[in-house]
This record gives sequence, C-alpha cells and structure tokens, in this order.
Amino acid sequence: MPVSAKRKTSLSLDAAALDEAKALGLNVSALADEALREAVRREQARKWVEENAEAFAAQRKWHEEHGHPLADILAGPGAETWQR
Repeated sequence: MPVSAKRKTSLSLDAAALDEAKALGLNVSALADEALREAVRREQARKWVEENAEAFAAQRKWHEEHGHPLADILAGPGAETWQR
C-alpha cells in the first residue's frame, strides 16, 4: 500500500472502547484510518451503483427481451437462468 500524507485530526470516541483498545495494544489511529478508508470505498461503490442504475435497468431490459448474447456458452450455477 503506498504511503500517503497523514493529517492530525480530533475524534470523539467512546471512552470505554478507547481504553480497552489501548489495554489490548491496538493501534487506534490505524484502526480508524482503515475504517475510514472502508467507509469511503463503500460509499463510492453505493454512489456508482446509484449513478449507473439507469444503465443497469436498460441492460436488464435488453437481456429480458433478447436473452443473453453468450447464453449458448454460459456455464455454471447461473447458466440455466439465461436459457430460454
């Protein structure tokens, strides 16, 4: 993972959880950083799906009307759903 610039910030955290994390030797900054990165990834993915919902609907409609263009060669657990 590439090293990125760090910025100091102030967080308000549950006191008991913070004390327990410190007692367990957990790196609270690293945990908060990873949790923030994961929240950003999830929100970016959610927004991408939302922004592209119209295209997904159009593709789904096309497939319903015409079938999947590769239906003849599809294999696997979902293959039977494309057979018409």
